[in-house]
Amino acid sequence: MKKIILIGKSGNGKTSLSQRLNQQDLIYKKTQAMEFQKFILDTPGEYIENRRFYNALITGSVDCDVIGLLQAANESDHIFPPGFGNLFNKPIIGIITKTDLVATSVEVEQHLQQAGVERIFKVSALTEEGLKELKDYLEIKG
Repeated sequence: MKKIILIGKSGNGKTSLSQRLNQQDLIYKKTQAMEFQKFILDTPGEYIENRRFYNALITGSVDCDVIGLLQAANESDHIFPPGFGNLFNKPIIGIITKTDLVATSVEVEQHLQQAGVERIFKVSALTEEGLKELKDYLEIKG
């Protein structure tokens, strides 16, 4: 099983995705600090929203195998600077969340590609769409 760090803006579904991947019920919870549960490191959105916390993301990623950059399908802001993935010496994947709300935008995909992702997964924590592909990539059993 690959360990992953989830990085994304507040409200983009990092904790909901973490709950689904860990086979938990969806319960809203604001992430206040980095939380490691099984194989997922969930990060507060403020860590990507404020550059002064980038070092915390880099440090937190050390024990992870994969960097997951999340952006909601209904979010048009470009939170990740171009080449952001170059800060990490790990595989970088893009995860487009909340695909149940709107059709995935080409703009969101392009933004993630500019940030440096190697592969994009489109998921919905609510409907569980796309979770099987992500679980297969992360080698999650069950």
